[in-house]
Amino acid sequence: MASVIPSAPLGTDAAAGLLGLGAATAVGPQRGPAERRFRFELAAHPGSPAQARRLTRARLTGWSVCEDTCDTAALVVSELVTNAIVHTASRHIVCELHDGDDLVRIAVRDQGCAPGEPHPAAQRADEEHGRGLLLVDALCHSWGAHEHGPGLLVWAELPRKADTPREDTGPRNDLGWGARPKPGGPAGGSDGDDEDGGPA
Repeated sequence: MASVIPSAPLGTDAAAGLLGLGAATAVGPQRGPAERRFRFELAAHPGSPAQARRLTRARLTGWSVCEDTCDTAALVVSELVTNAIVHTASRHIVCELHDGDDLVRIAVRDQGCAPGEPHPAAQRADEEHGRGLLLVDALCHSWGAHEHGPGLLVWAELPRKADTPREDTGPRNDLGWGARPKPGGPAGGSDGDDEDGGPA
């Protein structure tokens, strides 16, 4: 069961002043009303990723975040919560959403896991599991993790608007699907265009 916890941001340490979202706090006054936070705690239970998706989508929709970003954020939070459940000994997972001017930040904190930072694992194409962080890497503007007490806090950032291009246009966001020809389309046309008139 989820509980909404009105409290300080994840990773906030009054002495150190670190945000749990992968960035240090700025010196000076806090940002204006465009900055919003929502924090919730879930039991480490197989149904929790679905509940995290619902809570994320509902809150971001309430903040008037575009539908594409809401969908992407729901997928990312689901993957991070799933990883925390599967790969740690946590009893509870804490999630935080942060709506800034240009970015939506997601943070998921677990209660303990194996040493080392999370990383995308090399997988065979026919495996059904183990692609969560590859998806996070492909969908997010940036992501990372840092130790937080006995556990890890994994964070991810998404552009607030769906049409905001990524700075890195390399293969990081290509899962291999873009290179495949459309079924039934021309296999090797000489003009380089597909049947829709666009580039192949």
